[in-house]
Amino acid sequence: MAAPHPTHEKLWTPANIVTFLRICGVPLFVIAIISPWPAWFPEWHDAEVWKSWIAAGIFILLAATDGLDGYLARSRGEVTNLGKFMDPLADKILVAAALLALIELGVLPSWVALVILCREFIVSGIRMVAASQGVVIAASWYGKAKTVTQIIAIVLFIIKDSEQITTFSQVFSNHLYLISWLVMLVAVILTIVSMLDYFVKAREILGFTKSSRKAKGEAGRAPQNASGEEGEAFRELTAEEAASIEPAALEALAKDVLAKAREADLTIGTAESCTGGLIAATLTAVPGSSETVAGGIVSYSNDVKRAELDVRRETLEVAGAVSSQTAEQMADGARKHLGVDIAVSVTGIAGPGGAVEGKPVGTVWIGLSDAAITVSKLHRFPGDREQVRLLSVRAALEFVREAIAGRCASRTL
Repeated sequence: MAAPHPTHEKLWTPANIVTFLRICGVPLFVIAIISPWPAWFPEWHDAEVWKSWIAAGIFILLAATDGLDGYLARSRGEVTNLGKFMDPLADKILVAAALLALIELGVLPSWVALVILCREFIVSGIRMVAASQGVVIAASWYGKAKTVTQIIAIVLFIIKDSEQITTFSQVFSNHLYLISWLVMLVAVILTIVSMLDYFVKAREILGFTKSSRKAKGEAGRAPQNASGEEGEAFRELTAEEAASIEPAALEALAKDVLAKAREADLTIGTAESCTGGLIAATLTAVPGSSETVAGGIVSYSNDVKRAELDVRRETLEVAGAVSSQTAEQMADGARKHLGVDIAVSVTGIAGPGGAVEGKPVGTVWIGLSDAAITVSKLHRFPGDREQVRLLSVRAALEFVREAIAGRCASRTL
């Protein structure tokens, strides 16, 4: 039988086209704000007066398309990897271009741009390090507030009187000047706070706190797993971890997830491999869960992953069943086949066998998919087979709870 052709996601969706046009519009904005184009239209006597307003209008239009492409991607179910790459890049290019143009015009001091641009480089680096370890750091409201205030501040600086102010009397008599600087200072503060928030969220990844692996190294060498690597799966659970997977604790977590999903009017589905239906069982054990839980798919074999969840054959052959790609495709397939708002997936190695090089016992990928994005997290769970499975259930439910909270937060902005 001929090998199936690999499938590729559609690249030039309406959302991606809008993002691309936003990037292409940046040079037009730079020309409008910096170039001496009013001199090219001598018959237009007010051209110099309108120059700043036209540049501000172009900037606002380009900034507004950020919400448009996001809406198109979510409403049409066309969130692509290209879009995930281009959208934040387009925002950074637009803001950087505006800041540099204002410095060129002598309207904004360079230290403001330095703080803002350094934050973007640092946060991008942190997210790359986190992604390399299978961790997705969600954007907080600090980052969203920072973006909004930056845009408002930039617009104010574009349209404010750029005349040099040298005395205090001039400062306090120019209200637009005061408002512009007040908003810009708020933007700078939020820029720094949002950067520190990323450091806090990634403190373990960056080595600011002592990991369990380092702690074990101080007491002696950690046990090795089947592949010869040091692994978390062979240590005993802490008292806190053991308590978190007690039946009462998992029931309370499931009730909380269902309550939040009900409040947000969201439905949930599951796709499970190593947990064998435990996530769905934990949720449906709660009375009234049928209002929220649509169903679950247990895909223990690769054949079922392909047939019922649309996991690609090449993904299973190249990345393997225990991988971020498989977890994400499982979650996306479950969401589409079950017709739910949010789907969570689990694929991993619960033990006692099954470990391979780079994937020790306790390796579990948890995926999550909604209309906006599909993501996954890597976990290295300790304990025996049953404990790994229960820890996976707990982590999956917590992942769903985070996603619901994120959707609710985005609705309120």
